[in-house]
Amino acid sequence: MENQENRNSDMNPDLPRTLLTQLWNSCLSQEEWFPPLEHALKGIMAEQASWLPKEGPANSIYGIVQHLIFYKKRLLMEARGEQGAAGYPEVENNTATFEVHDSSEAAWTASREELYRLHREMSTILAAYKPEDLLRPLEDGSVMMENIRVLAMHDAYHIGQIVLLAKMQGAWPSTRSFN
Repeated sequence: MENQENRNSDMNPDLPRTLLTQLWNSCLSQEEWFPPLEHALKGIMAEQASWLPKEGPANSIYGIVQHLIFYKKRLLMEARGEQGAAGYPEVENNTATFEVHDSSEAAWTASREELYRLHREMSTILAAYKPEDLLRPLEDGSVMMENIRVLAMHDAYHIGQIVLLAKMQGAWPSTRSFN
């Protein structure tokens, strides 16, 4: 027990923020064990993003991007202390977060750019956080650190779906290098 206490007292208080920042950044632009969103969506056109497999229930790449935008907006507003403020995303159910209202190339490009912008805004906030900011309780009883961690894992899960949908359409390279 004493050994554990010594290790905890020696721990860098900035370590949780550093680890969360690395995890968060790996979901957008830094290749780690999985491709980040920027790599997974690179070269995907609106038609490919809107494509659905013929059999079984599935979401399109575009629908997944809409879903990720929804939850990133919520996290960003929570990080700013704006839960319940005007513009705070609310829907009847999770299925509604996958809806695509305009499948044009321009709308697809705008959605992709919004996803990247929201992710980068949260990166900026996270980089400025102090340890106590990460432990700030939210209205739902969770803490900010937990919501950031869970959303990064959520991104990784959906990146896998995006890659699979791209592969099913031949829009993913058969061989890729990690750089």
